[in-house]
Amino acid sequence: MRGVRSDGAVLGETMLAAPWSLRFADGADLTLCVMTRGSGWIVPTDGEPRQLRTGDIAVVRGPEPFLFADGPTPRGVPIDVRCLDRAACAAVRPEICAGDGATALAVGVYRNDRDTGRRLLGALPPVLVVPATCDDSLLRLISAEIAEDRAGQTVVLDRLLDWLLVCTLRAWFDGPDAAPPAWYRALADPVVGPALRAMHEAPARPWTTAALAAHTSVSRAALGKRFTALVGEPPLTYLTSWRMALAAELLADGGMTLAAVARRIGYASEFAFSAAFKRVRGISPSQHRRLARGVDRTAAPAPTGAAHAPGLVALDARG
Repeated sequence: MRGVRSDGAVLGETMLAAPWSLRFADGADLTLCVMTRGSGWIVPTDGEPRQLRTGDIAVVRGPEPFLFADGPTPRGVPIDVRCLDRAACAAVRPEICAGDGATALAVGVYRNDRDTGRRLLGALPPVLVVPATCDDSLLRLISAEIAEDRAGQTVVLDRLLDWLLVCTLRAWFDGPDAAPPAWYRALADPVVGPALRAMHEAPARPWTTAALAAHTSVSRAALGKRFTALVGEPPLTYLTSWRMALAAELLADGGMTLAAVARRIGYASEFAFSAAFKRVRGISPSQHRRLARGVDRTAAPAPTGAAHAPGLVALDARG
């Protein structure tokens, strides 16, 4: 979740008379929808429509488009909203009269450019809805920030939406209808949780099962058995997988040599790192870097995975 960040909010306002529907077609990997006022329906490409009422929050997994409409069966031609295109998003302002009633939706959209985030997105259903996740004060802050045009508004809304997204995902994972992945459940374990966090926070340390066991104050055998039972693989196998995910991101960024990447994730030599990377990923680090550089991120669809990319839009639908 640490890599889930909105960066560069886009603000727009749309006033619609019923029947109304908005079509979100960014190809974003993750979309956060916050019903700050009124009610509406999330209508996915596949699956059942889900109603949102004031305070409800939905997370929609992409990249397929979806509708936000005044009913479960949208009527008329929807208005396309592309939150990752700032100019297009700001231009969504049809001149239709507004009434006293109002429906307001805040939307944060995220596109993946992080390998590590794929674990998160793969654990989510196409659409999840959580009733008012955090206390109402956070929703009030978002509504108040949307209502005024103030200096720093983009940054404030980015961070508020990030905060709300993490709260929402945590509440859903902890709920009765979720099927959280093994790594999420293991984070709450008093033995395995500290070991996982230690590897996440300091992947370059020369961890051994014995060192991790000492960190968690249990025996080497006890940690190995409990870790494998909860996570599904031994501690050092998980560590290698995590290191290679971090390395894939560093290689894609292109700003570090292979030797520097190796040192960053805990390998003493470029050769040892390259051998481990090819064993886990099936291609060499150099091949991975060339493939990453060959992707036109402005034209290609977003890679399957979780979230890190621009976009927040505040929408008012009045009818």
